[in-house]
Amino acid sequence: MTPKSSSDPSRRSFLASTAVAAAAVAGGAPLLTACSGSSESNSKGGTTSGKDARKILPAFVAQRVVTPDIAAKNGSAAGFVKPLATADLRASVPTPLGKGSTVKVMAPFWGSPPKSRNAYYTAMNKAIGADLVWQNQDGNTYDQKLGAVLASSEIPDMVVVPGWNLGGKIPSAIISKFADLGPYLSGDRVEEYPNLAAIPTDAWQRSLFGGKLRGIPMPSSYVTGIVPYYRKDVFDREGYEVPTSAAGFMALAKDITNARAKRWACDDMKWTAFNIFGVPSGQEKPLGWNLVDGKLLFRVETDAYLEALEWTRKLYAAGVVHPDARAGKTQGDPALRFTSGETLMYNQDLSSWYGKTSEQATQKTGVTIWGMDIFGHDGGDPTLWAVSPAGIWSFISAKAPEPVVRDALAAANVTAAPYGTKEYMLTQYGQEGVHYTVEDGLPVKNDRGNIEVVNAYVMLDGPAPTIAHPDFPEVSRAMVEWQQRMGAFTRKSSFYGLQIVEPARYTNLANDFEQLEDDVVRGRRKMSEVQQAVSDWKSKGGDKLRDWYRQLLDDNAPQG
Repeated sequence: MTPKSSSDPSRRSFLASTAVAAAAVAGGAPLLTACSGSSESNSKGGTTSGKDARKILPAFVAQRVVTPDIAAKNGSAAGFVKPLATADLRASVPTPLGKGSTVKVMAPFWGSPPKSRNAYYTAMNKAIGADLVWQNQDGNTYDQKLGAVLASSEIPDMVVVPGWNLGGKIPSAIISKFADLGPYLSGDRVEEYPNLAAIPTDAWQRSLFGGKLRGIPMPSSYVTGIVPYYRKDVFDREGYEVPTSAAGFMALAKDITNARAKRWACDDMKWTAFNIFGVPSGQEKPLGWNLVDGKLLFRVETDAYLEALEWTRKLYAAGVVHPDARAGKTQGDPALRFTSGETLMYNQDLSSWYGKTSEQATQKTGVTIWGMDIFGHDGGDPTLWAVSPAGIWSFISAKAPEPVVRDALAAANVTAAPYGTKEYMLTQYGQEGVHYTVEDGLPVKNDRGNIEVVNAYVMLDGPAPTIAHPDFPEVSRAMVEWQQRMGAFTRKSSFYGLQIVEPARYTNLANDFEQLEDDVVRGRRKMSEVQQAVSDWKSKGGDKLRDWYRQLLDDNAPQG
């Protein structure tokens, strides 16, 4: 269920594949205890935290359905490695909560949507108690469709908004176009929807827009989802050792590369470089901002940012990066280059560990894919930065009547069902005998399941972070334990967990940096141009935006 990815590992393709695959396989921090000084108006922006937030946030009531084989730790997902018999599955929604409304839903879809009236949609709607009518949109161009719809007066009853689409004017449109869900979910009210009540609080914290609870979050681990993968089968056969420093990576890369034999060490490694050098996360606003030695800095102002780009540039200059990666986003598939052996290392989202393992096992290639631990550039421990504890949101139109709002919440309550429930199995696999069969205790989708049980409902919501691949238990365990090791080195920024809406005049200020980064590491532009771009960013509003964030930080400082 991973969306069709771009051939270059851009921010959007990482986030898209991570979030959707996480939704398909199953996604905290203490609440910032401070009083908010911002009302978060559309023009001025702001956030909501502390006492103001606690009045709005839903109560947390844990779901105790199945004890995980690997308990969550250091921000990791909970892990499940043993199959569950379908007869042992429990019902988390014994009686459908919906009252029969028609709910029109717009969401991104990767691939070809199935016919609107199919067995899977019918079964899901029956479990929900409402008629969800899907307006599936191409996931690769969803940002364009989303912007157009939110600028119009015709808003579907329910709209899915991925975190990577929260740029530009979208946050302001969310505030003006979508309903306040506080009357339905704040405090103990959420207990009417038990699976929503089990969503971690920090995910709900990221769902506050304009001082109101407007989003239904899909929770996710706050540990970075970008994994540097390597071909373990080749490493073992050739005697290569997994690198533990930036210099060691370069030396290994030169040793591996043999252009005449059409083998290169790696694909583009920019996103791993950011982690190796400890660059503050830039995946979503405001995660690029942080206090460094008492000074508030944006990620592009840090020495680590420049060092990461320079190291990546040297990889390209040394000729150890696959030439198709140098060509850019439209040239080939990095995953295919990796599995075919043209490269032996590449970076991609955590979900690819299972996805590619399953793919290669089906094809019986003998390929073994493994994730290496992120190392500090100097060979010491890495400094990693927490990412958003929620990656996708569902919003309900402010024009939707109460029965439709409640039936939309009923739908999210079903799709948020935890592992070990009938609703989880239905959402992920469809109906037994129709969409999947059980083989050796494991559900296996048939052709119909692969056509119908794709995207759609899993985009509405999901349970607390979960990794459950009992068909490859060693991979499930490895994924969770990787998160736990990396989580031990993960720090939370000064603004972690807050949903911050920047003033409209600053929303596109840093948009050009990603393309500049890609050009610089490939040798098409100079490092000095990055430094000039940072200077321009400051003069065009970056310094004023810093003052705005500083005020926000001061307003939310602990009292007493």
